[in-house]
Amino acid sequence: MIDIKNKVFLVTGATSGLGAATACLLAELGAKVTISGRRSTRGQLVLDQIEEIGGEGIFLQTDVTIESEVEAMVAGTIDRFGRLDGAVNNAGIADAGPAATADISTSDWNRTIETNLNGVFMSMKYEIPAMLQNGGGAIVNMSSIYGLKGVDVGNAPYSASKWGVIGLTKTAAIDYGESGIRVNAVCPGNCRSEMSAPAAEQNPRGMAHLIRRHSAMNRLGEAREVADVIVWLLSESSSFVNGAAIPIDGGETTKLY
Repeated sequence: MIDIKNKVFLVTGATSGLGAATACLLAELGAKVTISGRRSTRGQLVLDQIEEIGGEGIFLQTDVTIESEVEAMVAGTIDRFGRLDGAVNNAGIADAGPAATADISTSDWNRTIETNLNGVFMSMKYEIPAMLQNGGGAIVNMSSIYGLKGVDVGNAPYSASKWGVIGLTKTAAIDYGESGIRVNAVCPGNCRSEMSAPAAEQNPRGMAHLIRRHSAMNRLGEAREVADVIVWLLSESSSFVNGAAIPIDGGETTKLY
C-alpha cells in the first residue's frame, strides 16, 4: 500500500500533462506538493485542482534552465513546508524537429539540452542537499522511450537529452544510494499530453500509424497511468528500486520494429 501522507514533494513542469497529473495524484494521496513551471496561469489552475480535492500545495514560477530560479524553487519549498521528501524532475520540451540530425539548428539543440538535461541536473543539484538534511528521499526523473532506443521521428536533441537523463539518473543513484536517496527514471511512450496533442491534431493519420506501429496495446497512454508509476517510485513501496529506467509504453520497447 502506498503511504505518502504529509510528505513533501516537488514537481517541475507541473503546469500540464504528466507533471500536473502527478502533482494532483500526490495531493490526492495526502502529500504536500510544490508545483513549478514557467506559466503562472496554468500553474494556478493546477493548484486550484489540488485545493478542490482538499490537498495542500504552492506554485513557484520557475525556469529550470536558470540556476537562481531552481535554487529559489527548492528554498521556497523548504520555507513553506519545512522539508523535502521527494522530487519529480519532469520539465521538458520537444520542439526541435522533425529534421535530420545535421539539419538541426544549434539553437534548437542547445535549447532542448538546456531544458531536458541541464534542467534535471540543476534541479537535483539543489534537491539532493535538501533531502540529505532529512536523512534521505526519492527522486524520479522524466526520460522517454526515446532514451532507451533509437528514434526515427527526426528529433535528435530530444532523444539525446533523454538518453542523458538516464545516465545522470544511474550515476546519481550510485552516488547517493548509501545516503538514503533513491534516484530512478521513467520512460513513457506516446501518451495523451500537451506535448503530443499538436502532432495528433496536425497529422491524425500519422499519429494513428505511429501508435499502431509501436504500441502493443494500440493506444495512447494516459497521464494518470504514468503518474501511478511515479508515485510508486516516490513511496516506500519501491524501497529497493534504485537506478532503474522503467518503460511505461504499452509494450513499445518490447517490439523489434
